[in-house]
Amino acid sequence: MNVTLIVGACQAGVQIASVMRERGDTAPIILIGEEAHRPYQRPPLSKGWIKGELQPDDVILRTREWFADRDIELVTGDRVVTVHRTADGTGTAVTEGGRRIAFDRLALTTGASARRLPLEGTDYHGVHYLRDADHAISLQPALADASAKNVVVIGGGFIGLETAAVARGLGKNVTVLEAAPRLVGRVVAEETSAFYLGAHRRRGVQVVLDARIARIIGGDARVAGAQGSVTGVELEDGTVIAADLVLIGVGVIPRTELAEQLGLDVEGGIVVDAAARASDGLTVSAGDCTMMPNPYPLGMGGSIRLESVNNALEQAKIAAASLLGEPAEYRSVPWFWSDQGDLKLQIAGLSTGYDSVVVRGDPDTEKFAVLYYREGRLIAADVVNHPAEFLAIKSALIKGGTISPAAAADVSTSLKSAIVLPDAVNA
Repeated sequence: MNVTLIVGACQAGVQIASVMRERGDTAPIILIGEEAHRPYQRPPLSKGWIKGELQPDDVILRTREWFADRDIELVTGDRVVTVHRTADGTGTAVTEGGRRIAFDRLALTTGASARRLPLEGTDYHGVHYLRDADHAISLQPALADASAKNVVVIGGGFIGLETAAVARGLGKNVTVLEAAPRLVGRVVAEETSAFYLGAHRRRGVQVVLDARIARIIGGDARVAGAQGSVTGVELEDGTVIAADLVLIGVGVIPRTELAEQLGLDVEGGIVVDAAARASDGLTVSAGDCTMMPNPYPLGMGGSIRLESVNNALEQAKIAAASLLGEPAEYRSVPWFWSDQGDLKLQIAGLSTGYDSVVVRGDPDTEKFAVLYYREGRLIAADVVNHPAEFLAIKSALIKGGTISPAAAADVSTSLKSAIVLPDAVNA
């Protein structure tokens, strides 16, 4: 029957099923996810959802009718706990609910889970993580509660800063605690980090860099056996920051349990090749759980794990092709975005290995770009509140072109007109 089992009802999983149907595959497809919700978009959770602006249907990826029309069996609220594959490639998965699923083709789109902090006090009422829909469903009313006046965000990455911006917009007293010496330090240059530090402080957010957290503290439960509520976050120097609500956003950990059961190579994620095939040559994997050869033509060599919607969708297309016996090499220009209140950051390319930057425009206007260069060639950019320039830069990178540093620095020059295409670059 050539049954395809896709474990992980996320954007990558839905994309694999969709592409297989688009390519004419008519064999049974079973898409299974442990969350009770239908597959949904994650990015809005830290933005419109926790603001209270969105309803569940606003973030749902596909309707029930969409799955039915394509003869894709969607199973929600049941977790695959064991999976076994025989030498001929067929296998059986068993779920927590006792269901046994025989399959011929297997895709792992298991995603990632929130990284937990090994701190005293993380079990107090009022301490939240934000990775999935249940987290967001819990966090939204907590933020809306007028009695939650003081919000502490642990982690100055995208999720932390997006949540901080929402909380500040709701009138909360917000403090961001970041262990590193700058915000979003793993992703952007010092120029972009410095801008976001100043921008959040101008909006009234307190930011503590190089923060060393000792524990989360709380009051005793009023009822025997009940959970106490958070009252603050204590730093190692003894400083206590008042908190009625704490959000921990310190990254994610790829879900590799099933890959390990299958004996697949796992190293910082499920190791796959450029065709999204795992080490057994049979299983495919896509999305946040994978460690893959860098797909960016201008990227540094070696393996990389990318956490983005764009990567999940594009890698899933390659995974679907491999399941259908039509493998192709995954090559793509990564792009990302982060909405932090009225600040829209768009990133094109990967800046790893850059040796110089050009700041285009004045960061004080909150509308500018930071362009990254390696040996004089454009490799990436951070763009704040300027979608047209982001599109021009992304277009240049997709076409294999560049923009000279001189043209980038001259704000009177249109970036679109300044693109130098590959023939001229290589001349």
